[in-house]
Amino acid sequence: MKRAIISGMGMYVPEQVVTNDDLATVMDTSDEWIRERTGIEERRYGARQKESTVSFATIASERAIEDAGIDKEDIDFIIFATLSSDYYFPGCGVLLQRELGIQKTEIGALDVRNQCSGFVYALSVADQFIKTGMYKRILVVGSEMHSMGLDFSTRGRGVTVIFGDGAGAAIVEATEEEGRGILSTHLHSNGDGAEQLCMINPGAHGGRYDDVDYGYPDATFGSSFITQKMIDSGLNFPYMNGQLVFKTAVKKFPEVIGEALKTNGMSPEDIDIFVPHQANLRISQFVQRLLKLRDDQVVNNIQKYGNTTAASIPIALCEAKQAGRISKGDVVCLAAFGSGFTWASALMRW
Repeated sequence: MKRAIISGMGMYVPEQVVTNDDLATVMDTSDEWIRERTGIEERRYGARQKESTVSFATIASERAIEDAGIDKEDIDFIIFATLSSDYYFPGCGVLLQRELGIQKTEIGALDVRNQCSGFVYALSVADQFIKTGMYKRILVVGSEMHSMGLDFSTRGRGVTVIFGDGAGAAIVEATEEEGRGILSTHLHSNGDGAEQLCMINPGAHGGRYDDVDYGYPDATFGSSFITQKMIDSGLNFPYMNGQLVFKTAVKKFPEVIGEALKTNGMSPEDIDIFVPHQANLRISQFVQRLLKLRDDQVVNNIQKYGNTTAASIPIALCEAKQAGRISKGDVVCLAAFGSGFTWASALMRW
């Protein structure tokens, strides 16, 4: 049976480094406050009017194509995961196709909006396409330019200090080689927590959910796409109920990892490399202790990039590959939790 393997990886992060001390100049925060709560020391921001979610993705994709040793025209399909799309519509997939110049075959492009779980969801879709034989080689991308939509004031510090910009890309292709490939993927969601980690506006709800407690102050929306009141109240910025998200994440991470291991008749001792979504260093360390993994078995780079949402797992996976931390035949576990709420895992033999 055909299995899907990752044959190439690429990543890109912008040049501009933004430290915790830099943020402390525009809001009431400090390096100590941010490190203690998140483990983050710095993050990258793209150049406004010069870079975007798609421009990041283009560079990461070109690097993944080169790493896989293929031509861009060999790609059958694109799956693009992001929450920070260049346009409200169309999605980023077609823009990436255009930027890469993949025009001869006019391949399909699918956009995935599962935020922090986006890359694992996208990888799962690619896996199914490969297994059914529909496609042979798929470009899977996670890319974000958060810095364009954050609230750089004390009001928004609980969210703003966490996020950074960047992109990661993978070439997923078919193999018949025994003992390699994606073993299983596991996807979950619970919409009851949708408003606990969200960006409500701009949106097409027209006030339909006015009876929902968003956690925002004075959350009266009206029927317009976006109003001056929304802007004045900061309702067009992301909101997060940090404590609830943390508590839910530390519960769902172990559950979905355990599901992947059980499905494949494995235990935590069988994991060679664990790549968690880079949401919070304390969450990753909690899961690491639970799985009894050594530091060299866990990939953490949130300290230098912050949370890059859909890009965080492919960036971390790419760095681990480039550093020689992953060898052929290694059991690699990916896991993510985020807005929606959605959570997911993937287990593969490299």
